[in-house]
Amino acid sequence: MILVPVTYKGGVYRHNEIIDLIEDLGGYIVQKHMIAQEVVLQCFVPKEDVELIRAIGKPLAGEVTDSPLVGTEIAIVSMSLEIHHLPHPSCDIAEYVRRLGAKSNMVGMARGVGKRIAGINDEERDVINEHDIAVYLMGNFEHCIEKKMPILLRGIEVPVVVCGGPDKEVLERIVEPKVDGYVGNMGRFMHRTKESEELSRLDEVIEEVTRVLAKKREAIAKDPLSVAPARLMDVIKEKVPAILEVTSPTPLTVQMAGLRVKLPYDTFAGVLKKTEIEDGIMIGDIADIEPSRMRDYIILRVRPFSETNTVI
Repeated sequence: MILVPVTYKGGVYRHNEIIDLIEDLGGYIVQKHMIAQEVVLQCFVPKEDVELIRAIGKPLAGEVTDSPLVGTEIAIVSMSLEIHHLPHPSCDIAEYVRRLGAKSNMVGMARGVGKRIAGINDEERDVINEHDIAVYLMGNFEHCIEKKMPILLRGIEVPVVVCGGPDKEVLERIVEPKVDGYVGNMGRFMHRTKESEELSRLDEVIEEVTRVLAKKREAIAKDPLSVAPARLMDVIKEKVPAILEVTSPTPLTVQMAGLRVKLPYDTFAGVLKKTEIEDGIMIGDIADIEPSRMRDYIILRVRPFSETNTVI
């Protein structure tokens, strides 16, 4: 069964029928948003059942759309948190990827500015590597980007998309070491993206991020995960009641190959490790449980089938 990421938008009236349908078909609800009289469900559903969900949701004023970024966590890396680099392009991109289902986090670097002093510290590197992909937002000057990128990419293991003021062809030429994606004509500007040309640049960012993540999904599919992260989310919700008391947004953040669990590591790492999924298989048997560098959270990295010889 192939699960595909989609978003359902419809009225609050009878939306529980859609939730029950998705779960009965073997799908998973990743996030649920109630906005006034509208409900938004970001979910994974069986590919062959998308049309069925669309048909049943239509009388309820529901709409099903493809959302390729559902179930991903994206780091938006800005060179600093000062007004010189924020808030406009960084915040616009962070908001835009959220609309397609991603969970985005802003990473403002301590020493990202300046050709001579630019650097990345261990904490910034580790935080970025906890995500599925990183979008680097650079400035407008070729020489500055060329000098800084080798330092700012040091130790980064996740796919990277670089955005900058120069054309895409120029970025491909000057960025070393090579990264997975490039978006040109998207540098610093001191206003929100309102014009059609600027909005088209945001669409280019989405296209490039989607393309890079599709390649990552293909790589994961060659050696499937021992358990789907979305299923692991449901197991934790059911068997670790403390997660239901967390007030942070998305207490369980689904990633492509794991989960971010927003519970204290020292208190709950052992609990999660011994939580049974089914038939005596514990989470600790098929996933690495590590402390996150983001606050006191927990990172679950699901091992592939080649390491566990188990698929649940």
